Amino acid sequence: MRWTGTRETTRIDLGVALLAFSGGVVLLLLDVYSDHVRRQPPTIFLLGLGLVCAAVAVRRGSLALSLILGTAGFVVDLISGPTLATPLIYTENLYSATINGSHRLSRILLYVSVAATLALTAAALVLGGNLSSGAAVLLIGGLILVSPVVTAITVREHRDRAEAAREHAEQVALLAEMDRRAAVNAERTRMARELHDMIANHFSAIAIQSTAVLSREDLDRETTRRILTTIRENSVLGLAEMRKMIDLLRQEGDPEDEPTRHRIADVSQLVERANAAGLSTRLKVDGEAREISAAIDLAGYRIVQEALTNALKHGGPGDATVEIAFGEEQVEILVDNTIVPGHRAGLPGSAAGLVGMKERASLVGGDFTAGPREGGWQVRAVLPIQEKR
Repeated sequence: MRWTGTRETTRIDLGVALLAFSGGVVLLLLDVYSDHVRRQPPTIFLLGLGLVCAAVAVRRGSLALSLILGTAGFVVDLISGPTLATPLIYTENLYSATINGSHRLSRILLYVSVAATLALTAAALVLGGNLSSGAAVLLIGGLILVSPVVTAITVREHRDRAEAAREHAEQVALLAEMDRRAAVNAERTRMARELHDMIANHFSAIAIQSTAVLSREDLDRETTRRILTTIRENSVLGLAEMRKMIDLLRQEGDPEDEPTRHRIADVSQLVERANAAGLSTRLKVDGEAREISAAIDLAGYRIVQEALTNALKHGGPGDATVEIAFGEEQVEILVDNTIVPGHRAGLPGSAAGLVGMKERASLVGGDFTAGPREGGWQVRAVLPIQEKR
């Protein structure tokens, strides 16, 4: 395995290994072991102790090398006569290999440790000839071999669960942030549509009529006064709607009555303003007016408003027809206008109006089409009576 320890961790592990080795030597010098252990050459015990301590020193660098050195040291100590220090240090070797190794290595160490404990217990029963010897080996083997592996697996599972919970929390936070940004963008788009529809209708009429007054020197006083009166009315209405929008932005929460709401029933006012601006407009309503949801009511009104604004701006002082047909489940809106031959739009267009009308129809589950027809332009929207969920 590739060396993964840093200089700092390597120094720490080396210090722990030296401390553990010193502790084992002290126990050996204190002569705490049995006569069988005392009769063995000290070099054998130092060899086993040195191997398990070396495994501690390289545990962060190479798990395979650490496990091999530790197991070799434990086997040497087991054969020569078990001591206290070497098996205790070997438990740390097993723990480090289990908690830092792969899941497959953890399962292998668990199976091998259980098998080794059972094998040692069986050997003790055969060689000792009594149950007490087998029980003692089973208990000691479980503590030295099985316990550190099981403990490491348990700690690792808790650590993995904590990591999974942290990643889940990060994903939830990321999704929440994405939802927040989507909501902000949707609200910005909605406010942009509202501002465009309110300002474009009134200010387009103001610009067109003021241009007509400035470009015609043969207008009599009465005609000039009538045009200026219409300009003033559009200015006042535009400012009023802007104040409504400002009031809406200043409100906290969701207002019960939206200040900017208009209804399809108010389309007659749009027709009157279009006539006053020089666009000869006729309104035709078929069917009986029905109760319509607020969003669809506003969408229908804004579509008619924008269609008449475009007719006035791009079609010139011609004719226009607004038809509204109420059905059982839908309301159809048709705005048809002529284009005066040779007319050139006096105001620049950005196609934002067509995009806004299509968005309004789509948001409430309706259909929208717009395009040229012979000698003019036609806008058609079919909206449901109630919003589609």
